[in-house]
Amino acid sequence: MSEIGYVRGDATAPQGKGVKLIVHVCNDLGGWGKGFVLALSRRWPGPEAAYRRWHRERAGNDFGLGAAQFVQVEPYVWVGNMVGQRGMRTGSQGVPVRYEAIDKALARVADKALALGASVHMPRIGCGLAGGKWSRVEPLIADRLTDRGIEVTVYDHGD
Repeated sequence: MSEIGYVRGDATAPQGKGVKLIVHVCNDLGGWGKGFVLALSRRWPGPEAAYRRWHRERAGNDFGLGAAQFVQVEPYVWVGNMVGQRGMRTGSQGVPVRYEAIDKALARVADKALALGASVHMPRIGCGLAGGKWSRVEPLIADRLTDRGIEVTVYDHGD
């Protein structure tokens, strides 16, 4: 079992050697335009285009809470779009984050990371615009990823 590594930096510029899988949380409405996704889109157009197509064609695919989509953006870098947020704003249903959906998507991330022999890199998923608490997300990462021997690095953006 490995520990989650925490570093200051930019998750779109993952550190370390080998194949890297950058993961983040998306909403279930097809919206892409605030938060970490902006940094992703500035670096690579592919993940946004794939996510929007995945949502647009959702009648014929697995798009929905708990799903994960993987897009190769460089020879040794992949991006994982995880649907772990219901809607985009806090309302009568509470905050948008859905921990059970993040958990389900992380299980898919684990399988993909193991298949690729990749380390996993992320911001504090589900805790920005989705309104989640890291104390609820961190154990999911441990259960799904580090307990399976997958190296995980969490990036806190430095100013």
